[in-house]
Amino acid sequence: MMRRMGRFAAWLGAMAFMAALFAAPALAQSNPTDEANTTTGWIYRWINFGIFAAVLIWAFAKKTPTAFRRRREVIAAAIAESTRAREEAGRQQREAEAKMATLDKQVEELRARAKKESAAEVERIRALAQEEAKRIEQAEQMEIRAAERAAQLELKAIAARMAVERAEALLQQQMTPTVEAGLFRGFVADLQGSAN
Repeated sequence: MMRRMGRFAAWLGAMAFMAALFAAPALAQSNPTDEANTTTGWIYRWINFGIFAAVLIWAFAKKTPTAFRRRREVIAAAIAESTRAREEAGRQQREAEAKMATLDKQVEELRARAKKESAAEVERIRALAQEEAKRIEQAEQMEIRAAERAAQLELKAIAARMAVERAEALLQQQMTPTVEAGLFRGFVADLQGSAN
């Protein structure tokens, strides 16, 4: 229906324009001041205005609905986007406020946890230090025992050497030619007895 009216308005506008074109030379020959105030002048003015208004209405009717529709869609999309952005900003603000509300509690929890962990770390380091001290003490005890054994062995070796030296000295003092001859005879007798 709108198309028909649009076509009819276009046809009517085209006819009026053609009539004005054909009438223009005849109107131009007459005196413009006399004819402007006559009824015919007024009619042509109104026809001219009608043609101009029809062309304007037709142009606006043809072009503006799509432009307005596009503009309306752009505005609707912008409103929807701003609504979504506002809701997102509100959600983020609520989350931030909730975090801020629990921030003091979280700080206290972090301090308490850090205090516990540092106390536990101190105890762990203390236990490690005690364990290391025990290991060092055990190693020292083992070194002392080893040194004692080495000293005892060296002392025994010195005592044996001194005993041998003392025995040699005593033997040399007690070894007289008579004792030597008696020992020799006893040795020979032992050899003879073992040979039989």
